[in-house]
Amino acid sequence: MKKEVYYNMFLNNEGEYGKYIVQDLHEPDMGSEEFTAMYRKFSNRILWIDNNVVPGAFQMNTAWYYAVPERDPVFEEHVHEYDELIGFIGSNPEDKHDLGAVIELELNGEKHTLTKSSMIFVPAGMSHMPLSIKKVDRPIFHFSIVTGPEYIGGAYK
Repeated sequence: MKKEVYYNMFLNNEGEYGKYIVQDLHEPDMGSEEFTAMYRKFSNRILWIDNNVVPGAFQMNTAWYYAVPERDPVFEEHVHEYDELIGFIGSNPEDKHDLGAVIELELNGEKHTLTKSSMIFVPAGMSHMPLSIKKVDRPIFHFSIVTGPEYIGGAYK
């Protein structure tokens, strides 16, 4: 019987390459204190990575949305110089497509209502948002990825 030998086994983010594993939230600058306080009332950010957290990384945000925000729309129309991928994933284990929420957003002025788990590709230079969260029956897993080194946009106003 061959015995397997493992070298350099580390727990979580230890070791030489553990610096590439993000396990603690590094809060991004979300503009005003008022916006940050409002955001925390309907959302619980999980993790954030960008070039400021891990040099060389592109930007990604993860959060749970669990309530309708007091502000509508919650995010303002804006444009990025990099491509963006936005996701809204429902938490119903019996129906992976059921968003359990109603979200409205615009892509280049075209309004869309989301009721199913969705990923949205936003090419660089395309206007997107405003975003309104109209109804939340169950928590929604949200992520956004901007292929640039950090989030630069006007959503947090």
